Amino acid sequence: MDGFFLLIIAALLWVGVHVGIAGSAARAAMIARIGEIPFRILYSVLSFGAIGLLVNAWGGAETAALWFAPGWLRMVLALLMWPAFVFFVASVTAPNPTAMGGERLLETEPRGITRITRHPMLWSFAVWAAVHMLGNGDTASLLFFGAFLVTALMGMPSIDAKLAARAPAAWPALAAKTSILPFGAILAGRNRLVLREIGWLPPLIGTLGWLAILHLHPRLFGVPALLW
Repeated sequence: MDGFFLLIIAALLWVGVHVGIAGSAARAAMIARIGEIPFRILYSVLSFGAIGLLVNAWGGAETAALWFAPGWLRMVLALLMWPAFVFFVASVTAPNPTAMGGERLLETEPRGITRITRHPMLWSFAVWAAVHMLGNGDTASLLFFGAFLVTALMGMPSIDAKLAARAPAAWPALAAKTSILPFGAILAGRNRLVLREIGWLPPLIGTLGWLAILHLHPRLFGVPALLW
């Protein structure tokens, strides 16, 4: 099979698993038929299989350069990755109502990173994908990272819809005080930034992780993140 065609199939499979199953009525139908735990196991197997196929297909796909990122753009893109690291660390070090198992927090006051966005982890993935699409500029990379970008962006309203259906009484209050777009609720005057709630750990770990990847990028991935 042509390498690029296989990459297309793998990208569609990845998006289909996460948007077509997890983000649609198919999820509820499958859970009703086989149960919650078997669904989670099946979904995990499909996810790992899809990402394994996607990575393998990207490595073997034919590609063509559409543009070459100049040094100044690579610097901008590298800087954009810093908040992505911070958002990711903040998403895993503090409770979030949109994270798995976070429904119990729907009736509590939004705190920390949730004041900035309801979806810090998905935004970290979206920024990562967009940065690498712009930085690579070839057809295979656009398809590979584009699959992650589509999944992250479409996952945000999908998760919101599922939470609204599960907790119709509590959801409107959370939606009124938070936003999908980072800083959207704060800029609209529906919330405020409270840095002490985020704490020092996410910025510190996020910054250290960002600097480590900048340094190790050539060894880990074969290309420098920055062109000095």
